[in-house]
Amino acid sequence: MPEGHTLHRLAGSLRDHFAGQVVEVSSPQGRFVESAGVVDRTEVVGADAFGKHLLIGFEAQRYVHVHLGLYGKLEVREGAPPPPVGQVRLRIVSTGKARVDAAAAGRHPAFADLRGATICELVSEEERGALVARLGPDPLRDDADPARAWARISRSRAPVGALLMDQEVLGGVGNVYRAELLFRHRMHPLRPGRTLRRGQFLAMWTDLVQLMQDGVGTGRIDTVRVEHTPEAMGRAPRRDDHGGEVYVYRRHGQPCLVCGAKVRTEVLAARNLFWCPRCQPMFRSRAGNRRP
Repeated sequence: MPEGHTLHRLAGSLRDHFAGQVVEVSSPQGRFVESAGVVDRTEVVGADAFGKHLLIGFEAQRYVHVHLGLYGKLEVREGAPPPPVGQVRLRIVSTGKARVDAAAAGRHPAFADLRGATICELVSEEERGALVARLGPDPLRDDADPARAWARISRSRAPVGALLMDQEVLGGVGNVYRAELLFRHRMHPLRPGRTLRRGQFLAMWTDLVQLMQDGVGTGRIDTVRVEHTPEAMGRAPRRDDHGGEVYVYRRHGQPCLVCGAKVRTEVLAARNLFWCPRCQPMFRSRAGNRRP
């Protein structure tokens, strides 16, 4: 499932290609025909990502809400659109017309095709607000308040490895960022959230913000520090369809890049979790060793 950085990249691409323009909106597959007709030949006013949710704004405070899920894919391309191939749920095509901004009218023709999404629905301003209110703070948003996430984590008996994947606690964190963030902070994934100290959480938040910002810039998830890159260690680059250099994600049974122990895996929060048993030892509670 795409993680938050992917949705923010898509939001940026949609803004770059369509914001300020009147667009044609259709549903070649047929499952979004009625809603597409409502926003067809109207102006795109923007696009935003909140966690793993994408909201494409149209005039009159209408929004197309997209959640890609496990199999969804949204492609934004320049040029005239070819005949739709496959199950295209939503197609957006630039018309070269703009309500106000002349620069918007001068852009290259572009189109966007959505396939396989879990959610593709037209929502109102009120429904958009309710959706955003349910989500935890998104590390990629300037308006994110980490205190909201800390309030949930600091009271919870649930494992921190499950809390990080809970989109009502943190928006946009998926399986890769979860595993890699815990490794980078030497934290066992089963440690109860309420045993974390506030300083530990803030250090993780700061790290997550930087990692995800890097992901927006590069389009991939790289989490290894300079001393553990293939060049520094003299090892072969990682070959995986997810891309990026990582410490533990999908490295079950392989040696840890830091200590050499075999990376382990088990299912947590319905997803495979990866960790190093030596670098991330099991948390042992001690009397009097409570967070402030």
